[in-house]
Amino acid sequence: MADKNGPDGTGETGRGKQRQADIRDDDLERRRRDLEASLATRRPDRLEGKDDAKAGSAAGYGQALKLSSEFIAGIVVGAGLGWIIDRVAGTSPWGLIVFLLLGFGAGVLNVLRSAGLMAEFGQGDKTRDPKE
Repeated sequence: MADKNGPDGTGETGRGKQRQADIRDDDLERRRRDLEASLATRRPDRLEGKDDAKAGSAAGYGQALKLSSEFIAGIVVGAGLGWIIDRVAGTSPWGLIVFLLLGFGAGVLNVLRSAGLMAEFGQGDKTRDPKE
């Protein structure tokens, strides 16, 4: 037996034999144009179509390159200083280990500052807005 639990109580799914609403195509077109105009006034800075996706993608790659280079630079500088101190003072490998860890910490700190998730040095609790 057919179950009468369909969307319209007839057991049929989909549009079936439902009555069409009295909305005309020109009314829908007018409402669509009004909506587009309203959205255009609220977002004037957005680019059209695929250019917007490409611009956002390029900005994302630039930000990723900036953050990763700051992190790697902190580690490399720390390791370099540790290696130099080991060679001069003869404390191998302790200088390298200590300064490598310090470089890692400095790299993480630089990334957080650059991403705007942490205040700059000397600014206290004021965090920078990441959209600036």
